[in-house]
Amino acid sequence: MEDEQSVVDVMRSMDLADEVVTRVSRLWGKSAARNGGRTHLLLGHLLDTAAVAGVMWDQHVSVAFRRRLDEVSGGRGRAWFMWVCGIHDCGKACPAFQSMDAAEAAPVLAAGLTWGRLPAGRGERWRHDVAGAVLLLPRLVAEWGDEEAAGWVWPLVAGHHGAFPPAAALDPPRGAQGRGAAWEEAQRAVVDVFTRAVGFDGLADVRPVGSLRKAEQLALSGLIVMADWIASDSSHFVGLSDADLVSFASARRRAETAWERLRLRGGWRDLSLPGDPLEPLTGRLGVQPRASQRELVERAWSMPVPGLLVAEAPMGEGKTKAALAAAEILAARFGLDGVFVAMPTQSTSDPMYEQVLQWVRSFDLELESQVALLHGRRRFNAWWRTIWDGKPRPGGDGHCEHGSRPGAVDMADDDFGAIDEDSDYGMVSDEPSTNRAIGLGADGPSYWFLGDKRGLLAAFAVGTVDHLLHAATRTRHVMLRFAGLAGKVVVVDEVHAADVYMRQFLIEALRWLGQAGVPVVLLSATLPPAQRQRFVDAYLSGVLGTADVHQPVPEPAGYPCVTVAYGADGQAVAETSREAVRSWRKSGPVRLAWLPDTDPAGTPVAAAVRKAVADGGVALVVVNQVARAQAIYRDLQDGGFDGVLHLLHARLCAAHRADRTAECLRLMGPQAGVDRPERMVVIATQLAEQSFDVDADVLITDLAPTDLLLQRIGRLHRHSGTRRPAAHQLPQVLVTGVAPGRDGVPRFLHASKQIYGEWALLRAAALVTEAAGPLTGGETDVPTASGWGIPADVPQLVARAYGNAGICPAGWDESGAWEQWQAKEREREKNAEEFLLCRRREWAFPTLEGLHYAGSRAASEEQLDAVVRDGDPSVEVVIVRRASGGYRGIDGTWLGVHGEVDDDEVTDRLMGGNIRLPPGLTDAAAELSPLPGWAGRPWLRYRLALVLEEDGTRLLGENRVSYDEVLGLVIERRAR
Repeated sequence: MEDEQSVVDVMRSMDLADEVVTRVSRLWGKSAARNGGRTHLLLGHLLDTAAVAGVMWDQHVSVAFRRRLDEVSGGRGRAWFMWVCGIHDCGKACPAFQSMDAAEAAPVLAAGLTWGRLPAGRGERWRHDVAGAVLLLPRLVAEWGDEEAAGWVWPLVAGHHGAFPPAAALDPPRGAQGRGAAWEEAQRAVVDVFTRAVGFDGLADVRPVGSLRKAEQLALSGLIVMADWIASDSSHFVGLSDADLVSFASARRRAETAWERLRLRGGWRDLSLPGDPLEPLTGRLGVQPRASQRELVERAWSMPVPGLLVAEAPMGEGKTKAALAAAEILAARFGLDGVFVAMPTQSTSDPMYEQVLQWVRSFDLELESQVALLHGRRRFNAWWRTIWDGKPRPGGDGHCEHGSRPGAVDMADDDFGAIDEDSDYGMVSDEPSTNRAIGLGADGPSYWFLGDKRGLLAAFAVGTVDHLLHAATRTRHVMLRFAGLAGKVVVVDEVHAADVYMRQFLIEALRWLGQAGVPVVLLSATLPPAQRQRFVDAYLSGVLGTADVHQPVPEPAGYPCVTVAYGADGQAVAETSREAVRSWRKSGPVRLAWLPDTDPAGTPVAAAVRKAVADGGVALVVVNQVARAQAIYRDLQDGGFDGVLHLLHARLCAAHRADRTAECLRLMGPQAGVDRPERMVVIATQLAEQSFDVDADVLITDLAPTDLLLQRIGRLHRHSGTRRPAAHQLPQVLVTGVAPGRDGVPRFLHASKQIYGEWALLRAAALVTEAAGPLTGGETDVPTASGWGIPADVPQLVARAYGNAGICPAGWDESGAWEQWQAKEREREKNAEEFLLCRRREWAFPTLEGLHYAGSRAASEEQLDAVVRDGDPSVEVVIVRRASGGYRGIDGTWLGVHGEVDDDEVTDRLMGGNIRLPPGLTDAAAELSPLPGWAGRPWLRYRLALVLEEDGTRLLGENRVSYDEVLGLVIERRAR
């Protein structure tokens, strides 16, 4: 076979001069020093990468993207994909790279490829990714006769290390690119020999017949990086220093073996269409379809091309199940290979992960191991541990499908595909390589996807919305994140939870997803109409490739409703439910009353709780500040509360928070039944707003913006058939965190103002006043008040809260609060612009050239989280206690004199003490470090230890902190 020819044979068949053959055969791509002790020739690495790309095409790249590459390549998509992936490193054929390792440079120099003095400073080095573009661009223009085609291909080469340079950067320092006939012949030969080896007649034969859109180029760039990283793993691609041993056939065999050993795979592959339109709901998910679910599924069937679906329905309506059913239909119709479900928080991601696991199993049991959970605390999810760590399944039956995998928990000790020489440019992951996946069962999960920035490349993924937002930031290797989205259906739950700053990134992501032809499903119970319109316009801007699309969304006929947006024949289309869709739950009155209180101690709230459940009942208290939640809990506990009492907030360590959340769901979730206590109080912070499927008899809540207030009310009388005391047959809400000020103007908790701003709180107070009567000095009781009709009133309440018309009583200075809020929002929008993937004026640019000319250099996930959430980087620590002669974990586990950890079980118990510090302690956390005994444990070696002294406290900055097993992290501010 022709591809069995060695590259030397290929060169000789091309009648290259002997000296050229010799020189090309000496060019190295991976040095022995950084490639497992064995040199790998440049042509070997190019062919390895092309071979990996061929396997990716067969087993990973979505049908939809394969179709697009077939279109632009004239029906030769697979070969063209292999070529564009493999050609990425051709720029290593230049003095700047070949001189980087003296041992490797010696044979190159001896063959007659010489160089003079080259710039040696780190910032002055001529990078081989840019060198590749300089080498290729003139040849592409000359041999393709098409500047447009060359113009979108060269940035794919120049950007393969994570950043796309501007054309002005294609200006090599003197001598760095190579001068003279010897270098010119060798560089030409590298490109031509590689091109011939992968099956093309020559470079002219590679010319594409069309162009990918910019978002498709970004996705392709990410796949190039993926292929490069896999082919750079020296444990699977052993270095070959003899060109007679390098051939495309051997590269293909190496790639297939590596793919299998790494257990890489795609998702559905060629998913067949359901036989019955409602089968994805009724059969796969076992749902008796509600009207709103049916509406979303029918829209997924009727949309002529991939587009945007916005589903608005009350809390508890079953939106997520309908979204999964819609995702199956969209994937089958349009050739997508998986799903990413984005959730607002880590705590909401966990139950969604378990739901998606169950759903994915219904297609193929083996797909279970292809579902990634993308957040930093996934280790504490029981199902994640079962599948990815080989632990016993939840329920204690000891069964594990994939067998025992000792050491598999060392997921942090993972960087398959370290990019060796490229570490000189700061382009490698922080994590060292292991061979953990070798020798494990073929049906297990692929740990490769757990490496830095790769999670979205897994076929199915559930994680925080930050992963979607990160894919819309001008950050290094953003193409990897985007490539992970481009072959999927993207579902975003609780989309209203994004504030104005985060919304900039969400809108940017929607533009790119729209241009890439990615179907997106947005879910919300409380979406302001203006946000719905902005989401539609953003997606359609991407579809049509212009920055300022505005396609008015018709007023929905009712609530629930589904809005659809797509492009057809170059025209924007936006439709919404033309007939009212019946909610499954009959709308009913919710009585609201005031409980004035702005004291962080919350004494009146504790008193109201006692009164509310005096004769039984389950009360949910949601407050806006951890210290306030702790104070209310203390008040009830110290007063001898007779009933079940729980405290739930973000300053609980991972183990306690997980246990307590599970216990609350057990006692007041949909399956509670006889376990539901006669008298119970849960005091929570904003954690209870989203995806917390509990049912309270009565709600006491701090005032929050209207949409969030309605989310909290969604936990009230949520499940049908729940036993309730006579006093709680009608849902009741006490609104606190506010008190009358001068002239009746509301005063708010300081923490509430800091979080939400005054304008949104004033508007919410005005709407509550309409239902509860005026805010006075004492608790109000308005038995005749109509309250709010839930869920029927939700859309108009949200629309009024965020509309332009004034709704506050005279004297509240609503206009002044509005101006302050607007000024702050404009400032936050401007701050976000700095990090957006593409600036407004650049949106119409047809290529990726210059995308990173002023990109963010956020280095860690924590820093990137701060970028998309507009905050200072937060810090996670592991709480340990100093003990006589050593340390103990949060649960008392003995660690050793220096904190030594002997095994994974102890690591698990220790990591249960993981906690995120509040932003006010971030600077002070600089004084923390890992314990010395953690140096050899991959999960621990970079973890900061918050060591509490034997009295249970420690000074952290100017604050004394302690940890109480019930209250969580307690912070005593030092008086100034």
